[in-house]
Amino acid sequence: MDTKKEIEERKVIIIGSGPAGYTAAIYAARAMLRPLLFEGFMSGIAGGQLMTTTDVENFPGFPEAISGPELMAKMRQQAERFGTEVVTEDVLSVDCSKRPFLVTSSSREVVAHAVIIATGAMAKRLDIKGTSEGEFWQKGVSACAVCDGALPIFRNKDVYVVGGGDSAMEESMYLTRYASRVFIVHRRDALRASKIMADRALHHPKITVLWDSIVEEVNGDTLVRSVTIKNVKTGALETRPASGLFFAVGHVPNSGFLGPQIDLDHNGYIKVVPGSCRTSVPGIYAAGDVQDHVYRQAVTAAGTGCMAALEIERELAALESLPK
Repeated sequence: MDTKKEIEERKVIIIGSGPAGYTAAIYAARAMLRPLLFEGFMSGIAGGQLMTTTDVENFPGFPEAISGPELMAKMRQQAERFGTEVVTEDVLSVDCSKRPFLVTSSSREVVAHAVIIATGAMAKRLDIKGTSEGEFWQKGVSACAVCDGALPIFRNKDVYVVGGGDSAMEESMYLTRYASRVFIVHRRDALRASKIMADRALHHPKITVLWDSIVEEVNGDTLVRSVTIKNVKTGALETRPASGLFFAVGHVPNSGFLGPQIDLDHNGYIKVVPGSCRTSVPGIYAAGDVQDHVYRQAVTAAGTGCMAALEIERELAALESLPK
């Protein structure tokens, strides 16, 4: 007697939540594709990076700002309203070798005719005293100047940026719009940034580079009030007034669970066909920060989630119209 359990089949599976995953789910559900969305559990991707953000002031439609968790809750509710099934589980693997694709989570196996990868990317953060959750994270410590730099707590105050590459230069230049002074803390005596980006920062009247230095500690009360800087050559410590500290040391895309099955760039971001969300595997799509190392914004992630769902709807409709 064959007791093998029959594997559930879906037209569309979405892996990852956040603006990209939830937007893809809204569009796929409205197209009657009955998407199944794995929002994550232990992997740290449920709701995406906005789950650690306080006020979101640059997402259209919320002139008075909205908290990151509240925005994600509204997107999730909207996706579910149109028929998305959301499960709080981690996807462990996707077999991309044949279609339909086998998706294995922490408690089930499901096959899907199309898969959207929307697992995002995690901002790298250094292990500095005072910067963790429960300390000053999102109370003056951030990893996104474009997201948080315009907040009132940073306006006309001194802020510090940790890093030495192009991202650090871009974050610092952006922060000069609001902060009185921007200090780049770099542990070496030369920047890693491209010459043009380094020159812009080095010649900006509001930017000062603290060479051969690291941030030893972030201090404050309810918000960041100062940072302790250590010179790595002399060992000297200096506590300086500060309203904020911004990490600009890169991001890590959450693409590791895919293995070598899909083409990635040298930093692990999923490669997509320009102008689309199609990956190197037909039927597998990528949306949001897992394929975007340039913009990394909630609104652009939502846009690619929409794109991926529309592309899948058209692809599946074309496949169903083919003669059997």
